[in-house]
Amino acid sequence: MRQAFSKYFSRYKKLPRNVFLLSFVSLLNDTSSEIIYPLMPAFLALTLGASPFAIGAIEGAAETTASLLKLFSGYLSDKFAKRKLPVIFGYALSSLVRPLLALVTSWRQVLFVRLTDRVGKGIRGAPRDALLAADVDPDQRGLAFGFNRAADHLGAVIGPLIAFLLISFFASNAEIPSAEDYKYLFLIASVPVIIGLLVIVFFVKEDGRREIESIRESTRIKFSLADFDSNFKRFLVVISVFTLSNSTDAFLLLRAQETGIAPAMLPLLWMALHITKVASSLIGGDLSDRIGRKTLIVAGWILYALVYLAFAFVQSAFQSWLLFIIYGIYFGLTEGTEKALVADLVPDEKRGTAFGLYSLAFGITVLPASLIFGGLWTTFGASVAFTFSAILSIIAALSLLTIDTRRKI
Repeated sequence: MRQAFSKYFSRYKKLPRNVFLLSFVSLLNDTSSEIIYPLMPAFLALTLGASPFAIGAIEGAAETTASLLKLFSGYLSDKFAKRKLPVIFGYALSSLVRPLLALVTSWRQVLFVRLTDRVGKGIRGAPRDALLAADVDPDQRGLAFGFNRAADHLGAVIGPLIAFLLISFFASNAEIPSAEDYKYLFLIASVPVIIGLLVIVFFVKEDGRREIESIRESTRIKFSLADFDSNFKRFLVVISVFTLSNSTDAFLLLRAQETGIAPAMLPLLWMALHITKVASSLIGGDLSDRIGRKTLIVAGWILYALVYLAFAFVQSAFQSWLLFIIYGIYFGLTEGTEKALVADLVPDEKRGTAFGLYSLAFGITVLPASLIFGGLWTTFGASVAFTFSAILSIIAALSLLTIDTRRKI
C-alpha cells in the first residue's frame, strides 16, 4: 500500500515548477476570496436586505464579466505571446478592489465591487491556464490541472476556517454578525491575494523560447471560432447547456440556511465542501489521464444532477451537510478534467484563445442560469428551481457523449 501511494505521488514531483507556483498563488487568492464568499449571501440578505433574485443577479453578472474577459485576454496572450503580464495585472486589480467591500452600504455597491474583482479574474484566467499548460506533457495535463484545482480548493478550506474563527471570537454576535464585523473580515481577506501577487511577479517564469515560437505563429492567430474544428465547437455548446443548470452556489448556502444552519456555521460548511474538492481534485485529474476525460466529466455531471435533486427536497441541517460533502466530488471529477480536455483539443499556439472560448461558453449562460434559478425560487419555491437544474444537467451529460474527446495533439 505504501509503495502504491509513493508511486502515485511521485508523478507530482515531475510536474514543472510553474505548476506548483501558480497553484500556490491560486491557494492564496482563494483563501482571500473564500473568507468572503460563504458569508456573502447572509451579508446581502440579512444586512443589506437583498432578495434571492438580487443575489443571483450579483453573482451571475460577476461570473459572466469574468468569463467574457477571459476570451479577450486569452486571445491577446496568444497574439502577443505574453502570458505572465495579464496574469500580474489581473491579480493586481483584485487586490486593489477587494478591500472596498468593507465600505459598502447597499447590494448595488456590492455588485460594483464584485464586477470589478471579476474583471481581474477575467484578465488573468485564460493566460494563467495557458501558462500552466505550456510546459506540461500531454499525459500529465489532467494531473497538472487537477493539482491546481486542489490547491485552489485548499484555499477555500483555509479561508472559511479563518472566517469562522474571526466571527466566533471577535464578532459582537456570532449568530448575527454586524456590519462592522463584516467590514473587519473583508479587510483581512485582502492580505493573501497581495502575497500571491508578489509570488507571480518575482517567482513565476515565462519560457522565452516558447514566446519566440508563439510570435512566429501569431500572424495566423485570429479572433474567431473559424480556426477551431466542429468538434471543439460542439464541446463549447455542451458546456453552455450544462452551465445553464449551474447557477451560483450562493443559492446552496441560502438553502442550507433554510434547513437550520446558522450564518456563523456557513464558513465551516463551505470548508467541508472544499475539503472534499481538494481530495477529489487530486484523484480526478490523475484519473482523467488514465481512463479518459469524457467518462469522468459525464460521471461528474450526473452526480451534480443527483445532488441538486436532493437539495430540492432537503429537510434538515444534517442532510445539507451531507449533500455539500458529496457535491464537492463533482468538482474534483470535472473542473481540472474540462481544462485538460481543452488543452487536448487545440494546438499550443491557440490555447489561450481556446481557454477564453471555454470561459465564454460558461459566461454566456452563467448569468441567465442564476437569474432563471432565482426567478424560479422566488416564484415557485426552491424545490422547483433545484429540480429544473437537475434535469438540465442530465441533458448536458447525455449530449457530451456525442463529442469526440480523443487527443488531437
